[in-house]
Amino acid sequence: MPLTEPHDDNLPQEEQVVAVPANGEDATDAPAVTDSGSVEPGQPEPEPSLPEPVRQRIISLTAAVLPGLPADEVPVPLRRVAKFAPNRRARLGAPMIAAQLAADPLFRQRVTARVLTDAGDLGTAVVEGTAPAAADPVEVAALAYLARPRGWRELIDASGAAVRAEADTAVVAELVRQAEQRATRAEHDRAVARVEADKLRDELARVREELGQLREEARQLARTLRESQARERRANELLATERGRATRAAADADAELRRARARLAEAEAAAGAARSSAKEARSVDDARLWLLLETIGQAALGLRRELALDPVDRLPADFVADSFADSPGATAAAARAQDTDDPARLDQLLALPRAHLVVDGYNVTKRGFGEMSLEQQRKRLVTGLGGIAAQTGDEVTVVFDGAERVHGLPPAPRGVRVLFSRKGETADELIRRLVRAEPPGRPVVVVSSDREVADGVRRHGAYPLGADSLVRRLSRS
Repeated sequence: MPLTEPHDDNLPQEEQVVAVPANGEDATDAPAVTDSGSVEPGQPEPEPSLPEPVRQRIISLTAAVLPGLPADEVPVPLRRVAKFAPNRRARLGAPMIAAQLAADPLFRQRVTARVLTDAGDLGTAVVEGTAPAAADPVEVAALAYLARPRGWRELIDASGAAVRAEADTAVVAELVRQAEQRATRAEHDRAVARVEADKLRDELARVREELGQLREEARQLARTLRESQARERRANELLATERGRATRAAADADAELRRARARLAEAEAAAGAARSSAKEARSVDDARLWLLLETIGQAALGLRRELALDPVDRLPADFVADSFADSPGATAAAARAQDTDDPARLDQLLALPRAHLVVDGYNVTKRGFGEMSLEQQRKRLVTGLGGIAAQTGDEVTVVFDGAERVHGLPPAPRGVRVLFSRKGETADELIRRLVRAEPPGRPVVVVSSDREVADGVRRHGAYPLGADSLVRRLSRS
């Protein structure tokens, strides 16, 4: 191939030089090439087509001696290349170096003088037109291109033939190596296939043995199936018989039911007549009962005046609250409990006379406004319960956990009693004590979403309601 390469667009415009033929003579002496490809007499021959290894070696030799040339002997396009690092000089400056070698015979002669000096005896032999048999053909061709002695084209052609022969030899060696590898792999695969075949034969024998066992099991299962089908037929026959008996029994039961309904109608008619007569008798009894209650009420009033009893100013829950004198106190309030979270049901229970509302404080605040601090939760709940106490006039008690962790509580609203459980006692236990302290028959409402609390107070006659009912009631106020 020619020594020159395409221009490098990344270099300055003045450094991109187009190669022109050169043979140690002026370019004006270049021979004219006829249409048939022959060279006209008296003209230099064109640049030969160089093998790629030879071209690279020429560039490498030139790049190595380029920094050693005086600055005025280096062509202008190569002065910048001469400043490159050694590993970049041959790689990036290759196009310009090739162009200058082909276009500038004087520059090529200067480079050749230094290259031949470095080459020593091999350079001398090449200049004389001979090449040692043991010399590298690529090195010989590169020196011949630069020195251009008599017969230098033949040296380059011989080098190209040697390079091609080496390439062919390398290709043949690679093909031989690949063939040997394929043969080795084939031998390995053959050995593996023999091992796999032995395994498959063993597996086939095992499968055949299992197949025989499966066939025997299939025969046994077939016998079992036939026996099961026979039993099923007998069971179906018995089932048909029992169905007939059940049909007859159902008909008898229908007849008996019709007779029982007739007797029931007669009994209902007799009961209606009895209710009518009982109603008349009850009206007389109601009149007598009213008279008796009126007499008892007058007698009780007279007895109270006779005994000079003081009016009752303490409630049952007050006695439980007295045992917590060290905790912040509060006054009475009103509430009601049940099994749902409906605030309307809470209002119905609060409307009962002398109702007592007991609230599980933190259980309600965590569900209603848990994003606040504990102090703000307590304040908001107690304030809302104060409004309910003022509206209903009922007794209200709110219970919180942990009296030892609370200090400086504000005074509770009128009608609200605030209790804190002591150390070793939970708010749930205190709520159950409050419920047990109430007399039988008094409506007590416990607001808590704790199922254990609800079940405990329900056993003592209280009405448990979910915390959401009170939260919704407070949000409505």
